[in-house]
Amino acid sequence: MPLYTLLVLLVVAERFVELAVARRNGAWSRARGAREYGAGHYPVMVVLHAALLLGCLVESWAADRPFLPLLGWPALALALAAQALRWWCVGTLGPRWHTRVLIVPGLPLVTAGPYRRLRHPNYVAVVVEGAALPLVHTAWLTALGFSLLNAALLTVRIRCENTALAPSHVLSSPGAAS
Repeated sequence: MPLYTLLVLLVVAERFVELAVARRNGAWSRARGAREYGAGHYPVMVVLHAALLLGCLVESWAADRPFLPLLGWPALALALAAQALRWWCVGTLGPRWHTRVLIVPGLPLVTAGPYRRLRHPNYVAVVVEGAALPLVHTAWLTALGFSLLNAALLTVRIRCENTALAPSHVLSSPGAAS
């Protein structure tokens, strides 16, 4: 259990790094006239992601969930792979990566890195991590609860991003390059 707690705390620390990167990138985007979309669902996303991390620990402790090697090791590998995919997305998007939906007018869609094959690869990472991280220590209720709520949230979020990234929004926003 102490190693699992350390793993979850490392993910918490990683989230704070993400927020710092997002804050810096948000300033870069806003300085270039970015417009935010979907601000209303952002607090729900923050609460859900915080609940995932808290649920991993609470369920493991309160329900005395064991580490089952046949489940735990593959789940750990998937959770680490999700982190690698997430940071590949961050690196590929550079200053255009945010935790919010901020669109800088006139910039073309990114089609490099994982975006060559997937429209929203970061959400693949979120889905995988949301199921795998709790299962490292058999917190199956957390994995199931997060996955169901996240599916509903991602429906809203992806629709919002697709609308924001539509050519009519990206190229015709105020201040867009002609």
